[in-house]
Amino acid sequence: MRWKLLAFAIGNRRFANMSSKLGTWQNDDEVIRRVLKESKTIALVGASKNTARASNHVMSAMQQMGYKVIPINPGLAKQNEILHGEKVYPDLQSVAAEYTVDMVDIFRASNAAGQFVDEAIAIGAKSVWLQLGVVDEEAGKRALDANLLVVMDTCPLMVAPSMGISGPDETSAL
Repeated sequence: MRWKLLAFAIGNRRFANMSSKLGTWQNDDEVIRRVLKESKTIALVGASKNTARASNHVMSAMQQMGYKVIPINPGLAKQNEILHGEKVYPDLQSVAAEYTVDMVDIFRASNAAGQFVDEAIAIGAKSVWLQLGVVDEEAGKRALDANLLVVMDTCPLMVAPSMGISGPDETSAL
């Protein structure tokens, strides 16, 4: 069933549909386009070395599209893991000490997403992207109030091709 919904979302360029968890929140195509074109460095919260996990696939695919993707997973960071050629960090603050983060891509349960949105605000990220199935409207409102761009309940790999986006625009910056 999930794949049918995914195909529906891609084929019709819809980012919220009848099965979505979105309440009153609506993604904006122009915001999505801006985030995908203008982001260069992405901190991916919930990174996994398990190749069957969506976060692992998305990280690899986004790297292939030209994004710098920095994995965040406290357990893997304690083990000094390298994931797709990148050092795994324990938290967003550690990443921000070394990089300017454009987008924080959150692969966590909806009830845990708000914590990472707040951390994204604290480190000065320019946008937050809550992955497919991840919705926290209150956290989204906090991010908007802090002038971050917000996308939720969709995946960049779903929407980028349908918008004709193959990677970051080297001349743009958020």
